[in-house]
This record gives sequence, structure tokens and C-alpha cells, in this order.
Amino acid sequence: MSAKNAAPVLIAVTGKGGVGKTTLSALLVRQLVRRGVGPVLAIDADPNSCLDAALGVEVSGTVGRAREEVRQESAAVPGLSKSELLQMKIAGSLAESEGFDLIAMGRPEGAGCYCYANNVLKSVIAELAGSYPYVVLDNEAGLENLSRRIVQAVDVLALVSDGGGAGLKTLKRLYDLAREMDIRYGKLLLIINRLRGDPEAARFEDVRAYTGADAVITLPEDAALSALSEEGRPLSELPDGHPLREKIDRIIDMIVEI
Repeated sequence: MSAKNAAPVLIAVTGKGGVGKTTLSALLVRQLVRRGVGPVLAIDADPNSCLDAALGVEVSGTVGRAREEVRQESAAVPGLSKSELLQMKIAGSLAESEGFDLIAMGRPEGAGCYCYANNVLKSVIAELAGSYPYVVLDNEAGLENLSRRIVQAVDVLALVSDGGGAGLKTLKRLYDLAREMDIRYGKLLLIINRLRGDPEAARFEDVRAYTGADAVITLPEDAALSALSEEGRPLSELPDGHPLREKIDRIIDMIVEI
């Protein structure tokens, strides 16, 4: 963990379900580490996600689980308030690895837990983020986490979709929703993932013009990447010199210049 940094660069990755948000988040974390600009804080804010597997680390606890354990405590631990106990349990849930750390939201238990757990995650981000120069936030589908004001603003908002007509319409809807919710961002990137065919198709220019995005980046369908995901192997095993790494490096270039 680095010394305190008052202004970390926050990258939020979001989109509809099943378009590869977690894969992209893991690749961004890994490439930032390879650039030597870490340490990076990876935040798995999707209860259904598996960012730990994609990064090749094991999460022993989550924010949701820590919250539930503290909620069920019959009495505070001597010398510790429940708030302090919660902070201690969350700190123990941080999975540490070379160049990055990972904290996971997890799935809260019981009715009405999500709002409280979201508030806990918000405080965790505020407490931890300043210790890292870069933070990658892997969101649940849509803009749920951002709409709940888990973060007030991001430096980079990456909207991820596939290249089909329905996917591009979803990008426009996500952009409209971001405007309605007054989500603030420094740069807007549109990531067209698992693309088959011509990466320079004119239809991408339409969505870029509509959103005013800083860039549209296409990531092709890739057999090696799909095999790693299907076999549950970490994306760090993607070979050096793989063309996809060059594509991710283009995104990193736009991030590190902030």
C-alpha cells in the first residue's frame, strides 16, 4: 500500500450484464500494475461478480459479510464500538497481492441490507482510496452503484457493451441515465467488447457522436481470453505481446495522463 494520495484516479467500469465488465476491470488492473503505476485498489462492487478469480486472488471476506457479522454481534467487543469492529473486519477482508489490493462488496443478507451495505462500501472507498494512485471500480449491471452515490464523481467512466445494435442502444440509454443522475466524470470511454467483424464500422461513430465520448475502443472476440475465463484461470496468464494487451494499453494511456 502506498503513502496517502489525496487525489486517486477513479475508473468506474459499467454496462449491461454479460458484456465483460469484470474481464475489462481485471485487465485494467493488471496493465496498470505492469506499467508500474500502482499499487491499484480493485473494488468488486457487483454482488454477482468474480473479480477475484479474474485477478487470481482469493477473497476471504466481503463488506456484506462483515456488516452481517457485526450486526449479529450480541454485544460490542470490549474496547471497540460496533463501528470500529466493522472497520476492523472490513480491513481484514482486503485481499492483498503484488501491485494491487482487492475489496469485494459481496452479497448482503437479510431484507433491507443493501442500503446499509452500500453506505458501508461508500465509507470504505472514502477511507481506502486515498492510499492508492489508481482505483478500478467494477460495478454491477447498469449504473446502480453510481446512482446510489457510492461515489460522487469518477475520473474515467467506461461504458461497456457488445457491438450489436441492441448493445449500442444500451450505451445510449446508459449515457442518458448518467446525465439524468448528474454523474460527473472527467473522461467518457465507450468500450465495444467481443467484437466480430470490422472494428471501424460507421455505426460506432453514431454512438460516439451521441454521447460525446472521448474515445470508442473496440476489443475483438478472443479465443485465448475466453478460454481463461471459462477455465477460471486468472487473466494474468494472457501471454506477453498478446494483441489484446495493446488494446488495453491504449485505454491505460488515456488514464495515466490524467
